[in-house]
Amino acid sequence: MKTFGQFIRERRETRDLSLREFAKKLGDLSAAFVSDVELGRRFPSEEVLAKMAHVLDVRVEELKKYDSRPPVEDLKRLAASDPSFGFALRRVVEKQITAEELHDLVNRSEQKKKK
Repeated sequence: MKTFGQFIRERRETRDLSLREFAKKLGDLSAAFVSDVELGRRFPSEEVLAKMAHVLDVRVEELKKYDSRPPVEDLKRLAASDPSFGFALRRVVEKQITAEELHDLVNRSEQKKKK
């Protein structure tokens, strides 16, 4: 799967926009900021995300599909409300469970629930 930055770069290049041109269309942002977004060093605010979607002619929801940042605040809330979540997450990290393994686990869980 493509990263958010890769998707942005591909769409920008498809529209034949340089980093500087794209940054200017986003409200005079710096090309360095856009480069950092494309390289995964930064993530835009909701406002800038909406502008990117407009300039790149995609829906905001489409861009958000490529946001791979962990939902840290949600995880903190879960762990605070139920310590067993914190222990489970710690085990995931300690056992070096891969993203693919987590996806498989979630898929199996969803299939069980449907039965």
